[in-house]
Amino acid sequence: MNNYKLTIQYDGGRYKGWQRLGNSDDTIQGKIENVLTEMVGEKIEIIGCSRTDAGVHALAQIANFKIGENLTESEIMNYLNRYLPQDISIVEVMLVPERFHARYNAKDKTYLYKIWNEQYTNPFMRKYSMHVEKKLNITRMNRACQYFIGEHDFTAFSNAKSKKKSMVREIYSIDIEENAGFIQITVRGDGFLYNMVRKIVGTLLEVGLGEIDAENIPSILESKERIQTGRMAEAAGLYLVKVDF
Repeated sequence: MNNYKLTIQYDGGRYKGWQRLGNSDDTIQGKIENVLTEMVGEKIEIIGCSRTDAGVHALAQIANFKIGENLTESEIMNYLNRYLPQDISIVEVMLVPERFHARYNAKDKTYLYKIWNEQYTNPFMRKYSMHVEKKLNITRMNRACQYFIGEHDFTAFSNAKSKKKSMVREIYSIDIEENAGFIQITVRGDGFLYNMVRKIVGTLLEVGLGEIDAENIPSILESKERIQTGRMAEAAGLYLVKVDF
């Protein structure tokens, strides 16, 4: 079997997330699988490294699939980009060892969250950032970031329904940059729970607005109670930007 790795970019605004849904065709995975199935004449299943939520974007989602045919990388890439919607793009196709697995082999992931922090909306970025009208205190937000760094049980910062899987994850870094009205929060870790990045960003926003003290973060983590966290940031501002293997 030939194993192909895809690097995918997409605007997630009109989709119900990455993961294929049985009763809907409006997912990124579903769209790509449908085109590949038409291409090779048999049902194809692709494996994604991250199940991004509805409305979340990606600059470098990674996926892989296996087929028996010996197709060239350029054949696959050209076919996919010809028949996929314009808001999904395949930027690289690579033949990889058969044991490569996009989800299980991922060592760390980086997400970016964009905030437009001006009084008036930005009409060009309203679908790709969250508008926060009141000025955020970046110093307080940076102080709060330090409490997330390291290995913690992130139950309080996830909407994951399963209680069987471990809620422990390690955050390597959280960086905040301010530039020309935008505040960009970059979060890098070994993996993320369902809604985890958006919950972390939402809590950082409340710290920046003076609604939560930065020093409360450790007790929120220890409580494992989701009601203790801040609001959940909007999906439109979130991007999967990098996956390392």
